Amino acid sequence: MKNVVVIGGGIIGLCSAYYLQKEGNKVTIVDQSNLDRGASYVNAGYLSPSHIIPLSAPGVMKKGLKWMFNPTSPLYIKPRLDLDFLKWTWAFNKSCTQKHVNKSAPIIRDIAVLSQELFDDIITSENFNSHYEKKGLFMLCQTEKVLEEEVHTAKMANELGLSAWEVNAEEIKKMEPNVEIDAIGAAYFECDQHTTPGEFMSNMKTYLKNAGVTFFTNEKVVDVEVSNNTITAIKTDKQTIQADEFVLAAGAWSDFLSKKLGIKLLLQAGKGYRINTEKETGITIPSILCEAKAAITPMNGFTRFAGTMEIAGINHNINKVRVNAIADAVKRYYPTVEITEEEKNKAECGLRPVSPDGMPFIGKSRKCNNLTIAAGHAMMGWSMAPATGKLVSEIISEQKPSLSLEAYSPDRKF
Repeated sequence: MKNVVVIGGGIIGLCSAYYLQKEGNKVTIVDQSNLDRGASYVNAGYLSPSHIIPLSAPGVMKKGLKWMFNPTSPLYIKPRLDLDFLKWTWAFNKSCTQKHVNKSAPIIRDIAVLSQELFDDIITSENFNSHYEKKGLFMLCQTEKVLEEEVHTAKMANELGLSAWEVNAEEIKKMEPNVEIDAIGAAYFECDQHTTPGEFMSNMKTYLKNAGVTFFTNEKVVDVEVSNNTITAIKTDKQTIQADEFVLAAGAWSDFLSKKLGIKLLLQAGKGYRINTEKETGITIPSILCEAKAAITPMNGFTRFAGTMEIAGINHNINKVRVNAIADAVKRYYPTVEITEEEKNKAECGLRPVSPDGMPFIGKSRKCNNLTIAAGHAMMGWSMAPATGKLVSEIISEQKPSLSLEAYSPDRKF
């Protein structure tokens, strides 16, 4: 049995704690928040093997530069004279190749499919009452060009063993009869599933507390004590905590702590927004509005509209222009769905930790013997969380990992 401290209480941290305590370890979670907000609570709730294309794909940087001057654009990269940002941008641009996509797609599929299986297992074996459905995902398109791209991705998914196919407007209507949809067609990914994030997070926190996991909330880790490439303790703004092993799952804040250990994680915070409506929308199948890059999820008792990737540093400022852009996109694809000003005023945001190549950092760095890193999942944190947690536990327990860790190495070169 080891004494393990998990830094970060988002979905990655909680799943890591879950599997670590299952192995008989004594687990402590430290988080700077009250564990009730952030990316783990405002995401679209997708368990999406369909998302086999990493964020760093061909043409994305070019689009990003074009969209830089459009405040309503789906991807906004705020230019700034910051060395970490410039290094990340350079590495991101280098990753935007078809070769990188071809290499990454099966790796993304494997971890996302494993996570689906583990979500199922956790909810069933622990009797969680959180919402979880297997209804697939529409990639709704309004232009022939984008539809062609999405159908190509669906065929690529088929080659990787994932269930997906093209549907026309008439077929969309049959599958989703209770709401008007303005789309010429879609790629439908039967392989995808969805959840209500807040419910799963609540169930998981309750389970972990009952299982004896210690929580220190509203405590910020401010320093790390190191001896011979080994962490001896972490210092928060309230106490010093010693342990045998440490897990860095602090999301967009992970690179601040890794720097103290000489580990150069290239991470940028990618802000996403969500709007909820409790009105009946008639929507039963999740969808991504492809041209607008917005996501719609029917959750338990409400419908969630989410979107945008705003890379502009660590901040939680709500940009009304971007919130309105999500609402306007919904209206274009779902003409009968109304989002009120009150609902837009209640919009929230979360910061996703984005690596330059769209792949997470999972594993140990050669610069620290007893730190396991689990960060950088970008928009796939929810989809990859249980598998990441299991890998973290296997690393610390010195078991053979369920998946090859090579692609996730924190020391990989960009």
